[in-house]
Amino acid sequence: MSRGTQRMRLVLTGRQDGDREELDELTLQLRERLLELDVDDVELNRSGDIPDGAKPVDAIAVGALAVTMAPIALRSVLDLVRTWIENRPVRTVALTLGEDSLELEAVSAADQQRLIEAFLAAHGPDAQEPPTPEPGGGQGH
Repeated sequence: MSRGTQRMRLVLTGRQDGDREELDELTLQLRERLLELDVDDVELNRSGDIPDGAKPVDAIAVGALAVTMAPIALRSVLDLVRTWIENRPVRTVALTLGEDSLELEAVSAADQQRLIEAFLAAHGPDAQEPPTPEPGGGQGH
């Protein structure tokens, strides 16, 4: 069953040594990359909101985007953000879809992938299907 389009909010939090101008430029770069995907729209969202859990002194600068897309595009958006953040001076990218949020950091690729898979299981186009078991798991003799 198709639920039409979804609207996801992305909030970039800069590192402590970053500044607002640098984060604005990074936000624009991420927007351009997202527009290359099969999404309906990516709007700049210039609110000064600090993501939940971030301390005001830690969140030196915040940039936000609103992505409108079909559920089928969710994986490509998450994968793009995960790889994009690895070599950028961004501390976190918080993604919010409906009532659920996912915070990506430039940390272990394996940890990021586990978080993304769990988020996709709840929100992806195949959310009704049960997750497939991990290879090698549960093989009793």
